[in-house]
Amino acid sequence: MNAEARPPSLLDGLPARPETGIYFDNNATTPVAPEVVRKMVPLLTEHYGNPSSMHSFGARAGDEVAEARRRVAALLGAAQPGEIVFTSGGSESDNLAIVGTLHAYPDKRHLVTTEVEHPAVLGLCRELQKRHGYDVTFLKVDGNGRLDPAVVGAALRPDTALVSVMMANNETGVLFDIDAIGRIVRTHGAVFHVDGVQAVGKLPLDLEHAPVDLFAISGHKLHAAKGVGALYVRRGTKLRPLIVGGHQERGRRAGTENVAAIAGLGVACDLAAAGLEHENVEVRRLRDRLEQGLLAAIPDCQANGDPDYRLPNTTNISFRYIEGEGILLLLDRVGVAASSGSACTSGSLEPSHVLRAMGLPFTLTHGSIRFSLSRYNTQAEVDYVIEVLPPIIERLRLITPFNEQRATF
Repeated sequence: MNAEARPPSLLDGLPARPETGIYFDNNATTPVAPEVVRKMVPLLTEHYGNPSSMHSFGARAGDEVAEARRRVAALLGAAQPGEIVFTSGGSESDNLAIVGTLHAYPDKRHLVTTEVEHPAVLGLCRELQKRHGYDVTFLKVDGNGRLDPAVVGAALRPDTALVSVMMANNETGVLFDIDAIGRIVRTHGAVFHVDGVQAVGKLPLDLEHAPVDLFAISGHKLHAAKGVGALYVRRGTKLRPLIVGGHQERGRRAGTENVAAIAGLGVACDLAAAGLEHENVEVRRLRDRLEQGLLAAIPDCQANGDPDYRLPNTTNISFRYIEGEGILLLLDRVGVAASSGSACTSGSLEPSHVLRAMGLPFTLTHGSIRFSLSRYNTQAEVDYVIEVLPPIIERLRLITPFNEQRATF
């Protein structure tokens, strides 16, 4: 087919695709930092001992795990490294916190969470409710995605074992008032678990002085490798292990430690601690430039979630009358990676459960896109998206099946 006979493409007239892709999906996963890779490689190829072994190979590996535990504890503001339990990632940390607590308090059959949690918590709570008979209270949030601490207090009962909420929402970046919620939970004698996966490395933390008992993190959300995470367990907190076998992690999580990934996580935590100011100044500036540029250039769109009380790297924008999947496909064709929500629910055709819980109409929930930045993004990348996305939206709106309904929305 010659050029004259070729039907017009939605991409005609858009700027040329950059040589390297532009990555704005850092809430799904992050690139591994070069410093982390340099730490991991020798531990995979030369210093490969089992940290439980008695010989020098094992001792070297044990030292690396101990140093990483110290670094993770420092970033979280924990009182001591012994409060850190290494796991395979955020989902395991959340599961260990929730199920380990319920097993530690077998006479308490009630737990509290919210409607906007990550599937790692939401799916587990529904499973506990459906298959194991636990009574779960799923709390609502307001139109900005905020959770009123008083609502948490009203849900607590004498048989409440645990309250599990996220610190920062993975789709909108909206923050919960963890200190206020934790104080209420403590007065009722329940255990307080926080899913901190999206917050770590983006916000300063001081868990020693925060009313938090359990706090989950994931390595690949802060430029460490996939397959490693940690659970902060405040000293004295009752917790039963999920994985039983060896004595690793002081009996709280059996299984040979993933030494290279754990050591890499330690380096990533050091880098995150050093970069907190950059995250809250430069990354926030880029995020705001992107958000304001798109809102100014594209009609019928809005940013979702509390405009002020949110992560510095995240913006969630809804574009009326079109499907988010169409936007993502065309963005990918011009070299930009973003997301329509949680990567863990990307295979679902259902609109975001987070935006629905906030009460947004379907004309907004179906056309929502999440841009999540990192310290590796640049202003040139932001400006490129501001240039290519408006014509993409305009062209998609011309062919959307919702187009005829625009006047009635």
